[in-house]
Amino acid sequence: MFEKLEALALKYEEIMQRLSDPSVTSDSGTLTDLMKQQNELLPIINAYRAWQDNEKVIEDSEGLLKSEEDEEIRELAKEELSSAQKNKEGLERDLKKLLMPKDVNDDRNVIVEIRAGAGGEEAALFASDLYRMYVRFSERNGFNIETTDVEDTGIGGMKYVSFIINGKGAYAKLKFESGVHRVQRVPDTESGGRIHTSTVTVAIMPEASEVEVEIDPKDCRIDVFRSSGNGGQSVNTTDSAVRLTHYPTGIVISCQDEKSQIKNKAKAFKVLRAKLYDLERSKAHEKEASLRKSQVGTGDRSEKIRTYNFPQSRLTDHRIGLTLYSLDKVMDGDLDEIIDSLARADEAERLAES
Repeated sequence: MFEKLEALALKYEEIMQRLSDPSVTSDSGTLTDLMKQQNELLPIINAYRAWQDNEKVIEDSEGLLKSEEDEEIRELAKEELSSAQKNKEGLERDLKKLLMPKDVNDDRNVIVEIRAGAGGEEAALFASDLYRMYVRFSERNGFNIETTDVEDTGIGGMKYVSFIINGKGAYAKLKFESGVHRVQRVPDTESGGRIHTSTVTVAIMPEASEVEVEIDPKDCRIDVFRSSGNGGQSVNTTDSAVRLTHYPTGIVISCQDEKSQIKNKAKAFKVLRAKLYDLERSKAHEKEASLRKSQVGTGDRSEKIRTYNFPQSRLTDHRIGLTLYSLDKVMDGDLDEIIDSLARADEAERLAES
């Protein structure tokens, strides 16, 4: 670890020297790239310098204890040594965190799919509730939502909904949401007051670029049709909706949210790229899973990750044993405590492995 830190320190010094070079400051492209590297390295360099300063205190204090006879000075040296030794573990833990490989997808936009599972109409109603929960969460974080496709039930429920969340860090926030979400509550249609259990599946996929996922146009069929459901003047009047079929995988994407056929087609390809990218990631994850099973879940969409118990206003995340009694806030998009807890659990496990 310290060999790597020394190499990064040398790289940082080299960057600082180049930033003071007039030929570099006049080249906006190079200047921007170097400043980006500097900003990425600065937290690591500051933490490494703090560790080095602490090591110097330990070295000096131990030297004084070996050479100094004055009891008062020795007591001061003992206190400084004790304090520095306590700090050492925390400083090294901070360095390990900073050196952990960052998920390359963390800063990306995400494509979200929500599907009603077991439970009929009640599952569809809860799928609609989860959709609103993620919309409110996005609003709280300054993210933008683009709905791509909805299959509603006509009475407020959603059998299926697909949407894009645009915003830097969206994937980092939501990547642990994939899986089966279980709800326990009394449906409005239940006259006997019995609690029903229903399930909804959530899939979170990072957006992929055209460079990362190339799609051969020959592998796709594009059908256009008239959009349906609630909407504006274009509904049922123009062939603006797009259905994209990818022959090699059998994936079918429908997009009818935009009035423009061109925009719907672009969105459909965006979702298809994310799905193909997700397939490749899943294959790699399966190989990794045989060696490591994450504390925060396998990422498998069939895995039950969370239960929402409405009668007791209780939420339980089964992966990390987290229980909250603030379900109303959660359903209003206040997911910070859940997301932070999951991120800490993942970080702790990766630290233990390192």
